[in-house]
Amino acid sequence: MAQVFIQPSYGTADARRYGAESLEKTVDFREFADLLDPADLARLNALHTSGRARFWGAKDKYDRRMDTVTTGDVVLFTGRKHVQATAEVGHGFRNPAFGRRLWNPDPGKCLFSNIYSLRHYRCLGMPYEEIWALPGFTAGDNFMGLRFLDEPKSAAVIGLLRS
Repeated sequence: MAQVFIQPSYGTADARRYGAESLEKTVDFREFADLLDPADLARLNALHTSGRARFWGAKDKYDRRMDTVTTGDVVLFTGRKHVQATAEVGHGFRNPAFGRRLWNPDPGKCLFSNIYSLRHYRCLGMPYEEIWALPGFTAGDNFMGLRFLDEPKSAAVIGLLRS
């Protein structure tokens, strides 16, 4: 079963700026070929034959958790009290230089070193209340911070997304 994780991505001005660069539009990742390990570039090319993909990331403090993310896992992009979008993970890799060039964070700002491409991205605008109504979730939870769901919660979310 695919694991589901919740990724805040629309709550801050920086996150919205990053989203405008790599969620709301696709990125020509071949322009970053000089920064990519050949194996990562080959995997991106295999998954995204157009040479374009959407990307998001996570800070280095999540390295161990991000090591568990695989192709086909599901991510919920949250902010402003809604699941704004959902997608399937394409390829994940660790590359701070790629993140720095893609998102160009202000000096001193946290950098996404764990990068992942996205497939089947779709905008939702789903109020948090729909997630809260699922078994195991708590009303009023604003989904702060990157969060990986356990198997029962992942199954419930996937079921909701398919309905």
